[in-house]
This record gives sequence, C-alpha cells and structure tokens, in this order.
Amino acid sequence: MYDYKAAFETAVEQVKSEGRYRVFADIKRVRGQFPMATRRREDGSEQDVVIWCSNDYLGMGQHPAVVEAMQAEIDRVGAGSGGTRNISGTTRSAVDLEVELAAWHQKEAALLFTSGYVANEATLTTLQRILPGLIIFSDSLNHASMIAGIRNGGCERHIYAHNDLVHLERLLRDAPAEAPKLIAFESVYSMDGDIADLTGTIALAKQYGAMTYLDEVHAVGLYGATGAGVAERDGVLDGIDIVECTLGKAIGVMGGYIAADAMIIDAVRSWAAGFIFTTSLPPALTAGALASVRHLKASPELRVAHQERAATLKSRFAAAGIPVLPSESHIVPVHVGDPVHCKLISDMLLEEHGVYVQPINYPTVPKGTERLRFTPSPNHTDAMMDDLVRAMDRLWTHCNVARRPVAA
Repeated sequence: MYDYKAAFETAVEQVKSEGRYRVFADIKRVRGQFPMATRRREDGSEQDVVIWCSNDYLGMGQHPAVVEAMQAEIDRVGAGSGGTRNISGTTRSAVDLEVELAAWHQKEAALLFTSGYVANEATLTTLQRILPGLIIFSDSLNHASMIAGIRNGGCERHIYAHNDLVHLERLLRDAPAEAPKLIAFESVYSMDGDIADLTGTIALAKQYGAMTYLDEVHAVGLYGATGAGVAERDGVLDGIDIVECTLGKAIGVMGGYIAADAMIIDAVRSWAAGFIFTTSLPPALTAGALASVRHLKASPELRVAHQERAATLKSRFAAAGIPVLPSESHIVPVHVGDPVHCKLISDMLLEEHGVYVQPINYPTVPKGTERLRFTPSPNHTDAMMDDLVRAMDRLWTHCNVARRPVAA
C-alpha cells in the first residue's frame, strides 16, 4: 500500500533541508497604529513588533476612510455578496468600483476578480481561448500567477531575458507576422525593485502588431499623478491594452482586477472560468477599496512621502555597510545570499529586536540571491529606521555576513 504520509513528510523535509522552510508569524495589526503590531509567540506570550515587509505600502488598510466605508457597508447590506457575479453577486459597490478603476486607468471598462493572482491566471488563460494561435512573449521575472496563466492556456510562448528589449525584438521578429501576439510584463518587479521600459516595450508591440498586458500590482496607488501606476507616470496609459492590478497592496484591501477596452472586458467576463465560477468579493471589501482608490487619487503627498522613506532607508543601509541592492523603486532589498543565514537573520531580528521582515528564498528568487525585502511606508519614522539599522548592523557582524564598504 502506498505510504501517503511518508510522501508528504518527504516533501516538507526537502524544503527544510534547503533552508527555505517558512514559519508563519502570528501578527495582530492594531487599527491606527501601523506599522506597529503585536506578535503572538508559540508559548502564547506577546511581543510588540514593527512590520517592515507589508505590501500594504501606504497603510491604507488602516486608513479611517477605508475602515469606515467597510463598516458602513456591512451595516447597510450585510456580510457576503450572495453568490457569483452571474448569480446575485453583482453588488452596487462592485459596479461602482469597476467604473472608478476603469476611469483611473483611462480605460473603457474594468473587471473585478477575487485576487490579483486569479486576475492574472484567469485572464491570461482566457486570452488564449479567445485568440487561437496566440503567441505570448513573457518577461523572465514575471509573477508566478502570470506564468500559471500562460502555461494553462497551452499556447506557444517565448520567455525573453528580464527587461531586455533587444532579446524581445529578436523573438518578435522571428514570429509569424500574421499570428496574434501578446507581450506580458510587469512595471515594478517586486524582488529587485527595478522598473520596465514601458515606452520601449509599447513601441515594439506597435511595430510587430502585438497586444500589451501590463501587471501593475506593485505600482498601482504608488506612481503617477493620481496613483494609476507607472504607465500613468510615464504618460503611456493609451499604449497598454490590458492592465492588471491588485486591491490587496497599496489599496490596502483584497481582490484584483483588469482594465481595458469594453469589448475585451466583456469577452473575458464571458469566458474566464476563474471569474464565472467563484463567489464575488464581499460588498464591504469593494466599498473599502472604492474609498481607498478615491482617497489615493486625491493624495499625491502620500506617494511623495513613500518615495522619500524608501530613499532614506536605502541611504542609511548603505552608510552602515549593509548590502542593499540597487533599486529604482520603493522596494529595498538587502542581499544575504544564503537561505540558512537569511532565515537566521530574519528570526533574530524578530525575536531579539521586534523587527518583522520575512526571508525571501528560492523559489521566489534564484538560489544564491536570498535576501530580506524591506518596504518602508510613510508611517515608518526616523526612530524606527535608527533601531532597524542598528539591529541589522549588529546581526551582520554577529552572523558574519558579507558587507559592502561603508559609504564615505
């Protein structure tokens, strides 16, 4: 008889032996105190911590406008949505949110999904059903959800070297001119913090008759005059055919969406199993997201403060000889280069210093590039940064991790 239990144990032990086994931190956020939180240890005791790795980049999950909108929506309509979008689950706040999101990205329509992962996976799979013979050109560092959607569709696909437009053009040039094509890429790549050349990619798409599919999940709310993302910042919104974003990062709630021409949205809505066969987002979430988007559109000062905090932390790490990796965005990655050391430093930061930052190991990043990924928000103070840099400096020495020269 097959030993099922042993198979699962072997799978877990393999992860542990590679130094990339992950333990969840039991964190309780306290309304109005972000990035402060309370951690519950295994023995039941509690510890005050500062969260340094949240994707709630601007603290909007704690913002009074968002919380109040969610509470008010529950009072008005209750908890759940009642079903799928096709079966009683198209709530008023969802419809209003889709209109707001479409306008934000200067598109005709938008479509909500239950997460950013589902938005990518469902849309990219569905496009291959709608466009027979589609050839997809995908950046080598695209999100796992994009990779899953592309693979699930089974079409011809080509992976181009990360942000390498010379390689991309060579692949496009070799593809049949009459075939439908799609370039799938991200704006901000969240592990390295680099930003794609949107203008150059769009130019290639036009030259070779390809559609563009842009993942802005780590940029929406954070870049552009109204926060619509890097495409808005770079003035190329009209060059993106389909933009995909999340409601779970800078917007501070949960969910995902795409925005595009009305006919594209209607086709995806009608064909995507990941949309059709799942219960829609609860109205409290869509009401909260709507309040968050409206606030972000009118609050450029949040984006200014966010960029300043990221730049300040990078410079402080560099001055202390901490090996912060080059990053042109708000992401602050610190190189460790070993999975065991990466987890050890993360554990010690949490237990001894109240600093919560998760180790980023394989398969999220390639082996040998393990890192700590910091995401400072406008709510992280200079005093918090002082404490963090002191702790990192002490642990870098204690764990004998390679440094870069201290800045002059």
